[in-house]
Amino acid sequence: MTFTQELWASAEEVYAEILAHPFLRGLTDGSLPRPAFRHFVQQDSHYLRDYARALAVCAAKAPTDADVRAFADDAVGAIAAEQGMHAEFTAELGEGPEQPVLPTTLAYTSYLLATVYSGSFAEGLAAVLPCYWIYARVGEALLEKSSPDPLYARWIAAYGAEEFQGVVRRVLDLADRIGPELSDSERARAARHFATTARYEWMFWDAAWRGEAWPVPTAD
Repeated sequence: MTFTQELWASAEEVYAEILAHPFLRGLTDGSLPRPAFRHFVQQDSHYLRDYARALAVCAAKAPTDADVRAFADDAVGAIAAEQGMHAEFTAELGEGPEQPVLPTTLAYTSYLLATVYSGSFAEGLAAVLPCYWIYARVGEALLEKSSPDPLYARWIAAYGAEEFQGVVRRVLDLADRIGPELSDSERARAARHFATTARYEWMFWDAAWRGEAWPVPTAD
């Protein structure tokens, strides 16, 4: 079993639950309420700022110069996505109340940053990988159906596009390149991180679907 096969096996059931989630079903049939999508876009903007930082740490620990450049480029790309695609979506959705960083987003990004800073490169890679890989798989799966809603169709097309799929294949190839060098214990830790952040991916969509808010008022 390759390293990526081992990682995917640790989260295959989670991925099935993601595809079945009403948020994603609502994207493809056009029934997703706009407030749920606005919630997702706002929290994704918060998320991507810290995800870019996590990718930058992966770049610092990467094994080759080419890998350093690739992760650094991906970190820049995450910020560009936040500023570009999200600004476009926000303009079309209309101005809504600005959300603070909400519980699921904060938990997810805190876990990511703790893992990439304290763990090995392989552990950090495994932690950031579900955001690449699950979005690519979701984009690919939803692209055939697309959506009758043009806004949702654009979101689906962005992640189903060959350009994004190629980026993800590059990261998967890197994972399989380093996999044979890892000890059994490090592979097991990496699989646990991958499974955990895959669950956070499900939780992120679910938080938008539920309209998650802090259970008690915050100072800000």
